[in-house]
Amino acid sequence: MTPIILSVDDSITIRSVLARLFRPFDCELCEAANGEEGLAVAALKRPHLILLDYNMPVLDGIAMLRRLREDPELKRTPVIMLTAEAGPESIATVARLGVRDYVTKPFRDEQLLAKVGRIVPLVPRLNS
Repeated sequence: MTPIILSVDDSITIRSVLARLFRPFDCELCEAANGEEGLAVAALKRPHLILLDYNMPVLDGIAMLRRLREDPELKRTPVIMLTAEAGPESIATVARLGVRDYVTKPFRDEQLLAKVGRIVPLVPRLNS
């Protein structure tokens, strides 16, 4: 089974960095630019992991996370917050909402891959 990872971030730069980072692995990376789009993609794709930004327009990461946790189909989806928000209050808020991990931007590729790899298998793609 190919893991599906959903990246929800308003920064096209971050989404591009993540696309490059996960390209060598046998996984499907889906993207959304805000929490509203993220919820729609999550409902459609049923990701195995969501990488979620904290501050976004339309629907921020906290509001999206709350709505995810209220959805019977999505409430157990693992979430890693990937954000510039590093204050103790922000971390405590998302911890209470059941995030699996927290990575601050800017992040090191190896650090993020290690945290993702603890949740979903990151198997290198076979060259065809």
